[in-house]
Amino acid sequence: MGRRKKKNKAKKIIFVSIIFIIIWISGFYLYTTYQNIEINESNYKVERQQSTIEEQTVENVEKNSITVADMLEETTEKVVGISKLKNTGSSIFSNSQEGDLGLGTGFIVTSDGYIISNSHVTGEKYSKCYVTLENGNSYDGTVVWSDTDLDLSIVKITAKNLPYVSLGDSSSIRVGENVYAIGNPIGFEFRRTVTSGIISAKNRTIKIEEENKSSYMTDLIQTDATINPGNSGGPLIYPNGEVIGINTVKISTAEGIGFAIPINIIKPIIESFKETGTFEEATIGIYAYDKEVVPYLNSSYNSINFDKGIYVAQITKNGPASNTELKEADIIISIDEKELNTMNDLREYIYTKKPNDEVTLKITRGKIKKEIKLVLGKK
Repeated sequence: MGRRKKKNKAKKIIFVSIIFIIIWISGFYLYTTYQNIEINESNYKVERQQSTIEEQTVENVEKNSITVADMLEETTEKVVGISKLKNTGSSIFSNSQEGDLGLGTGFIVTSDGYIISNSHVTGEKYSKCYVTLENGNSYDGTVVWSDTDLDLSIVKITAKNLPYVSLGDSSSIRVGENVYAIGNPIGFEFRRTVTSGIISAKNRTIKIEEENKSSYMTDLIQTDATINPGNSGGPLIYPNGEVIGINTVKISTAEGIGFAIPINIIKPIIESFKETGTFEEATIGIYAYDKEVVPYLNSSYNSINFDKGIYVAQITKNGPASNTELKEADIIISIDEKELNTMNDLREYIYTKKPNDEVTLKITRGKIKKEIKLVLGKK
């Protein structure tokens, strides 16, 4: 019996010892693990890196907040004053006789002195005008191209190494995007005024009545950026500095309704002058309207109804289209597979061609569909 008791006592001691050892080992492991978690340097560094990133983000926001200001400051160097009358002073931006000078706006598009403006600012082709740069230097300007229907013109001055604007893509603009207008409203005191707004609408058509004559401007960009008379010919600009339009007119009976001509219409002409120093304007020899203009026309056109294309209202006598199968009241759907929905679609394409180039028109005449080939003439 005594030996059995001693064995049982020894077993209990061993069991308790084993339990104690297990508890001690577990406790030591947990303590060590806990200590490692508390002092892990990588977790601490992650928090510091996050803090650094936040600080960098704040700095970036501050930098981005002045980007537009930098852009506008740079762009104003490329905006010019244009007048039809020469001032007696050294610059048309002098303080005298601003009303008599009829100051307008333009902007430089090549380093060798090609400038875009409105035809009502510069006058028609071969007209002379006077151009003043941002630095005050004045030049005699010659109108090398002009279209009164579009109210666009290109002026050439003899100069080199001029800063010039970047031209954007007006076909990709969206309503609601921010835009800026730069111009010379009223006169000297307010030259190179910057106004801001949004693109309010696209593809607008307006009726212009001057000297008992009516005309239509189509495919215009509508903006609420303030456009005053002296802003005519100035650029409408994206926040990235790209010019998407040429400011032209405003609705005088309402506030916040101004219009700009899409820049794409004149880009092929600028490219031609840049590459060759000339531009030969080709023509089909028709007067046509798109569906946006038809509602403005007289009652004889009330029955016209079409969803796509442009309506041939008149074929020029002895013009390129006069000896073809094209007829008045045809609807031209496309030219060389380029779909047409506005007159500017047609103009943009024709401006890329030359006189004597052949084009293919797809037309509809009631239920009849035809392809007509014709050779472009010189306008």
